[in-house]
Order: sequence, then C-alpha cells, then structure tokens
Amino acid sequence: MDEPVGGDGAAGHPLWEQDAGDQPSLVRPYILTSGRTTSRVDLPLEAPIETLEAAEPQWPGGDVRGQIVAMCVEHPSVAEIAAKLSLPLGVARVLIGDLVLQGYVAVRGTLTESSTLDERRELIGRTLRGLRAL
Repeated sequence: MDEPVGGDGAAGHPLWEQDAGDQPSLVRPYILTSGRTTSRVDLPLEAPIETLEAAEPQWPGGDVRGQIVAMCVEHPSVAEIAAKLSLPLGVARVLIGDLVLQGYVAVRGTLTESSTLDERRELIGRTLRGLRAL
C-alpha cells in the first residue's frame, strides 16, 4: 500500500510523510496527559493558579508544564492558561492538576459566601479577559 485512502497530502506527498507542523493535530494535546481527560484536583474555570516559591522545575525548554508554571506568577485562571497556551480546557486542567499534586503550583480560593464585592468584580474581570483571549 503506497498511499493512504484519500489521496495525496501536501505537495503530492503521502499523508504519513508530511511534516507534523503542516496541519493542526487534535491528538497531540492528549499525549501530554497520557490520554487522561480529568484532573485529580478540583479546578473550577475561574480558579486562580499561583506558582509556589519552592517551584524550580527542570523541564526541557518549551515544555508546556514549564510555561504553565511561569505563567502562574501572575495568578491566571485555569481558563486563561488554556486560552493563552491554545490548549483544550480538559488538557489544561489535567496538566495544572498534576502540577498542583507535584507541588509546583497551588489553586487559590474562588468566591465564597463571604467574598467582598471587589473580589466578585475582580473574578468577573478575569473571567471576561479569559473569554476574550479564547
């Protein structure tokens, strides 16, 4: 079998010879999570994530986990992290949950019954920024 069903890929090359950067991959993000789709940590979309001071990860340059840890210095929400890194929300949740369990980042509290009006407004603002980034 010389070519897959469906014909040639880009520039007349078989689909399996194309550079992976030629087309977006729907599978790749889930490779980052070993196929897991749920986090072991409860992570609401609006939950701010913060980097812990003791966190000094040693991942290769460009690793998404290192990017998440670096972003969390500014306390972004789960939704903002997913949007800025162009990750599916489920993938971002799994990766962030893993980083929480490994001690690199922490989940800050979200709104409670005793939350102030300013805290509620700030949450709405962060949520809107995250939605706009999508």
